[in-house]
Amino acid sequence: MTDAQETAADTTLRTPGGAPPDDVDSAPIPLLEPREGIPPVVADNDALAAVVAAFAAGTGPVAVDAERASGYRYGQRAYLVQLRREGAGSTLIDPVGCPDLTALGDAIGDAEWVLHAATQDLPCLREIGMTPSRLFDTELAGRLAGFARVGLGAMVENVLGYALEKGHSAVDWSTRPLPEPWLRYAALDVELLVDLRDALEEELDRQGKLEWAREEFAAIAAAPPPPPRKDPWRRTSGMHKVRRRRQMAVVRELWTARDQIAQRRDVSPGKVLGDAAIVEAALNMPPNAHALAALPGFGHRMSRKQLEQWQAAVDRARAIPEAELPQPGQPLTGPPPPRAWADKDPAAAARLTAARTAVSELAERLTMPQENLITPDTVRRLCWEPPKSVTAESVAEILTAHGARRWQVEQVTPSLVDALKAATS
Repeated sequence: MTDAQETAADTTLRTPGGAPPDDVDSAPIPLLEPREGIPPVVADNDALAAVVAAFAAGTGPVAVDAERASGYRYGQRAYLVQLRREGAGSTLIDPVGCPDLTALGDAIGDAEWVLHAATQDLPCLREIGMTPSRLFDTELAGRLAGFARVGLGAMVENVLGYALEKGHSAVDWSTRPLPEPWLRYAALDVELLVDLRDALEEELDRQGKLEWAREEFAAIAAAPPPPPRKDPWRRTSGMHKVRRRRQMAVVRELWTARDQIAQRRDVSPGKVLGDAAIVEAALNMPPNAHALAALPGFGHRMSRKQLEQWQAAVDRARAIPEAELPQPGQPLTGPPPPRAWADKDPAAAARLTAARTAVSELAERLTMPQENLITPDTVRRLCWEPPKSVTAESVAEILTAHGARRWQVEQVTPSLVDALKAATS
């Protein structure tokens, strides 16, 4: 049994009532209602001002969560924000009615925010004026502590002995009014988040990983928003089937037209036209709307006007001069794909094999996923362009230059030095 598994079985961890469940191992206790009941949804400035005052007067960490309408609406905006803090209780805020939460973000700006999978929620929180100065990510903490299942429900059950309600995570949170069962689910998502944080902090400290986690959390809080993705149309599902440049142009034109329509209608692009239909049109290059209608995804339920707008996109791609067609793949900014290393640079391939084995063995000893110990991309870059003289100092310098945190550098450098030297001996 690993240290993390022992912690999961430990029935002395803190719970909402201050006492452990009677039998954590065999019967998690269903958590059916928030402690103070379902809070009313805050949807106007007066109610928001009261929440801001209450949370500013609260104490300790602030549990924060957000619900989006992925798969239903365009973009990743928040449609409900949940918070909980000692002394303030829980609150549910409607960002449609209260689109600017800067005052609330400022009121809790000095507090530690507790989020689960923080990188998923931070972008949509940032859009409405909420950015933490420091945070604790319970999902990442679970990974570093060695838990096999790190979803919020699994963590709450394994660590605290409570079973959260399931089933509403993928609903359309843009629905108004929100049904009561959804609101109950949302409030319960922050009910035990601080309790989970406290238990995980204790476990990380016991394993000697607490400072590692703090470095990770600080890096997340300090990270700037990611830049816009270059050529997002290349991520169309099934794109690997598209080989010719003219066909790629069809994908690009259809993807762009779909995105514009989806944005204008505020619906998920997949509800406008599926990726599979875009790829079918690219592969078949239909000469007219009648031929397009015969392809999968452009069936009888699609109107003549819709067919003509998609056919117009295909025709635009057909008319692009040869020199302006998209190039296969994207310009590489780093090493080539590892599958090509054996042919391009057999020595580099040997280094990568040795380095991957070393990282895997170390991650297993430390009881954490390899990608949390050091990113695979960082290992690839080191092995593709190693230092001329392989020393602890030179390897550490390269790892740091590629964004590795101090704790990661300290842990992996000895193993990587040995691996690189063994691969070249």
